[in-house]
Amino acid sequence: MAEISKPKGSPSIDMTPMVDLAFLLVTFFMLAANFRTDEPVDISIPSSIGEKEIPPKTAVLVSVDKGGRIYFDVKGGEEVRTKILTDMAAKYKVQLGKEQIVTFSRMSGSFGCSMKELQQYLSLDGEGRKKYRREDPAFAGIPSDSTHNELKDWIYFSKGRMLDYGKDQFEKESGNKGPNGEPLKADDFKPKFILKADMDAEYVRTKQAIETFRDLDINNLNFVTSQEAAPIR
Repeated sequence: MAEISKPKGSPSIDMTPMVDLAFLLVTFFMLAANFRTDEPVDISIPSSIGEKEIPPKTAVLVSVDKGGRIYFDVKGGEEVRTKILTDMAAKYKVQLGKEQIVTFSRMSGSFGCSMKELQQYLSLDGEGRKKYRREDPAFAGIPSDSTHNELKDWIYFSKGRMLDYGKDQFEKESGNKGPNGEPLKADDFKPKFILKADMDAEYVRTKQAIETFRDLDINNLNFVTSQEAAPIR
């Protein structure tokens, strides 16, 4: 009986499915990830053992950097930011162009300047806004002293607009479940007021921010810290 000769050769593996899977995973993580916003100010925050997380969609954030300059940010999307800016421009009689309003509504991260400077600030590019008057020792960011407190108005208008935004979002998402599977509550969509102060900032500037919240009867203030392990007892 004649023997059947088998062709000699090394086995091969088709890598196409694995390559496709890798690209699918990369695409998934790119679409699902929450990218960190480019803040115009670097703040070294103190540490604590707190574990409470702040919902990013409803945050109203006041930041105090090492030099005592005050910055402000509010979430809620472009529509909310546009309404708040319109409120502020009307009160301080500042004329803003359509392009400047769109720029403000789409800005990511905090900003810091007076309403008088806002036109110039919004005309700069992202890098220019980040460096705006940073080397000027007289620059205080958003005015917040007892004689001229624009920070108070930013917080006041943000509170009202974010309450309306939270009600709308709760109506849209009330049928969903929370992170742990529990039903969502209306309180989950209320604005969360946050103070983020540099650990080396002068206390007087941080105190001004705290007193501004207090003047508006906002006492549920959250402080941003760096989490550390609780001490062993």
